[in-house]
This record gives sequence, C-alpha cells and structure tokens, in this order.
Amino acid sequence: MNNRILQSLSYGLYAVGVKGEKYPTACIVNTVFQITSSPMMVAISINHANYTNECIKKQGEFTVSVLSENTSGAIIGALGFNSGRESDKLQNVRHKILREGAPVIQEDICCWFLCKVRDSIETTTHTIFIGELTAGSEKITGTPMTYKFYHDVIKGKSPKYAPTYVPDNEPAGDVYTCKICKYEYDNSLIPFEELPDDWTCPICGAPKDVFIKKNNETTEE
Repeated sequence: MNNRILQSLSYGLYAVGVKGEKYPTACIVNTVFQITSSPMMVAISINHANYTNECIKKQGEFTVSVLSENTSGAIIGALGFNSGRESDKLQNVRHKILREGAPVIQEDICCWFLCKVRDSIETTTHTIFIGELTAGSEKITGTPMTYKFYHDVIKGKSPKYAPTYVPDNEPAGDVYTCKICKYEYDNSLIPFEELPDDWTCPICGAPKDVFIKKNNETTEE
C-alpha cells in the first residue's frame, strides 16, 4: 500500500491558540472539522507531544484562526516549526488576546472562533478535542488556505507531529534550519550545500545564508 494515499484527502490550515503557563501560544494544525451545527461543535487533532495539547487539557478552551491564502508563510513557520514550551511564538506575530487568555491571530486570517472543550478522545499519538463554539468573528474574509495550496504554492512541508506527516524513505541528510521561521531543510536528494546561492526559504523567503546546520532534535509545539 502507498503510505501517501491519505494525502488525497482535503485539509485546511489553521492556528490553534491556547493560554500557556508563561504566555499565550499557538500552533499550526490541518485537522479541524465540524461535528454538529446545533450546538455548533468542531473537532481538532493535536499530537500528544505538542505543548498545545497540554495547555488545552489544563485550560479546557482553545481558539481556531482560519488562515487565508494571504497569510504569510513566515507566520506558519513561526507557529508550526517552533516550540511554545520555552519560547514566545507570538512575539513577532500580530494577534489579540481574548478575555479567556487565548490568542487570536490577526495576520490576514479569514475568521476565528473560541471553543469550550466538551469531550476528547485519545489515540495512540494524538488527542481529538471536541469543542463547542462560544464566540467568534462577525465577518469572513479572504479565501481559506488549503493544505494543497500550502504544499503546491508556498512549498511548505508537514511538521513532524502533524497528522499528515510522512517520513522520507530516503536516508536523511544534514538538517539546516532557517533562523527566521525555523523551517527545516532535510532533502536527502539535494544536499543543502548544493542548492543555488539565490535559493530562499520556502516558508518566509529568507536567503540561504541565514540557515544553520542543526542536530537532529525533537521539537514540541
């Protein structure tokens, strides 16, 4: 069986925000879907290793910001390839904090909503949180970003803990990390050193010379 067949399914791209221990934080997810219309309920899937998972279990609430095709790749990189456990992922991201303490992204999003956790289901690697909408934006603007758009147009890749992550079957090469958005380049077919000098980060557009070689470490969002 081809282990990439599930990539034919449709996904969006979202920022899930939570109230953290030190400061509010958010991570990028592609699994948000509606469960019922009355009451209005959605489900999201968050990896057990993600800091966001821990915060949702403690706070019982989360926000969802629906990213648009105009949302900067740098925002996706900052929220999707960094850990909120020790760093302020929202430091350079325009956002607002709701009275519940959870953040809402304000960088060209389509809309946002706040959810109260009503139930959860544990899988081997992820928690599926089922939340009821308790607040949200009045307007919907722009075109929602799909995961296909993210891969085909922005040329982004799935973070290690994303539900759609598929490990490369080729031997891994050296990993180089963008100092701006933390995107990791680990293409086993084209070594980083062999990329042309005018190559830029597919997420934030930073030049090649801002990348640094890193050790293979685990990143928790």
